[in-house]
Amino acid sequence: METSSVVSGGSVIDTSPVSSAKVNWKQVGAFIALTFGLTWSLDLVIFLTGGLNNPSVVVGLQTQMLLPAFSAMILGMFFFKDSPIYIKTNRTTSRWFIWYFIIFTLMYLAVFIVTLFNPSVLFSLNTVLILPGILGLILLIVLRLVGGKNSFSIVNMAGGKPIFWLLFGMGILAYTGLQTVLSWLFKMGTPVDIAMMQAQASISGMAYPLFMVIVAAQTLLLGPFLGLVVTFGEEYGWRGYLQTALMKLGKIKAIILVGIIWGVWHMPVILMGFNYPLHPVLGAFLFIPYCVGLAFILGYAVLKSKAVWLAAFLHALFNQSLSYFMGMFYTPTDTVTSFGIGWPTIIILLLITLLILRDPIWNKAED
Repeated sequence: METSSVVSGGSVIDTSPVSSAKVNWKQVGAFIALTFGLTWSLDLVIFLTGGLNNPSVVVGLQTQMLLPAFSAMILGMFFFKDSPIYIKTNRTTSRWFIWYFIIFTLMYLAVFIVTLFNPSVLFSLNTVLILPGILGLILLIVLRLVGGKNSFSIVNMAGGKPIFWLLFGMGILAYTGLQTVLSWLFKMGTPVDIAMMQAQASISGMAYPLFMVIVAAQTLLLGPFLGLVVTFGEEYGWRGYLQTALMKLGKIKAIILVGIIWGVWHMPVILMGFNYPLHPVLGAFLFIPYCVGLAFILGYAVLKSKAVWLAAFLHALFNQSLSYFMGMFYTPTDTVTSFGIGWPTIIILLLITLLILRDPIWNKAED
C-alpha cells in the first residue's frame, strides 16, 4: 500500500501508510557508495589538475553525468540478483543497450584521460564524442522496434507517450524562460549585447532574425536529443534506480531523499566554482534544496509517464534552455541572488512543488 498526501491550509502533509515492504538499504547504500566514490574521485582528479580552468573539464563533467547510471547498471547486472537487468535473467533486447552504455561511459572516461595529458586533441575528440551519442539513440530505437515496448519498460527504461514529452517539454521551456524574465524585471543582471549578436550573425553570413531562429532551433530542438544519452546517465541512476528503490518510503519522502542525495553529489564541482562562481561554499549548500525542487518536477514526470527517458529529455532540455535564455537575452550578475539557479528560484520551485502535489497520483498505489 502506497502513502498518500493531503493539502491542509496550503501545505502538503504525507499521511499515507508506508508499504509493508522495506527498502533494501544494502543495495541503496552500495549504489550511493559506488556513484559517489567514482564521481568524487573524478572530481578530485579535476581539482588536482587545475580545477575548472583545466581544458578537459567539459569532458570530465559529462563523464560525471554518466556515472550514476553506470553504477546502477554494474550493480544491477552483476550483483543485485533481484534486479530486472541482472545478467542471468534479463533476456530482453534492452541488455544490448546496457552494454553499449557501459562501453559509452568507459569511452568518455578514456577521452577525459587522454585530453588530460594532451589538451591539444580536446577539440577533435570532443567533436567525435557526438557520434557515439547519436549511435546510442539509433541503437535504442532499433532495439525498441525489435524487442517491443516491454523490452525496455520492464527494466525501467520506458520512453513514454509523445504527449508527455510535448507537455512537459513546453512546461520546462516556460519555466526556464520565466527565470530570465524575472531576473530582467528585478534587474538582477545585464541584457546581452545585441550589437555583438548582430556581429556574430554577420560573420556567419546570415540576417540577424534568421541567425536567432537557427540558434534557437539548434539549442532547444536538436541540442536535447544530441545530449540525451548523457543526461540518461543521471536520470537512470537517480530517477530510474534510486527513486524506484526508495518508493517504499512513500513517494514524497523518496523524492525528497533523492533530491538531497543528488544535491550533495554535486558539491565538489560547485565548491570549485561551478554554477556559483562568486559564492562557491554558499552555492554548494544552496544547490541541495534546488535539487530537491527539481527532483519533484522530474520525479513527477516519471510518475506520470512511467518513462525515465522522458526525464532524460527534460534534464537535457532544462540545461540547454536555461543556458540559451541566460546567454542570448539576459545574463544574471550573481547566480546565487538571481532567478535561474539562485535562492529566488527555490521559492518558485516550492510553489511548483505544492501545485504538482495536488495531483491525485501522489495518493495512487504504485503498479
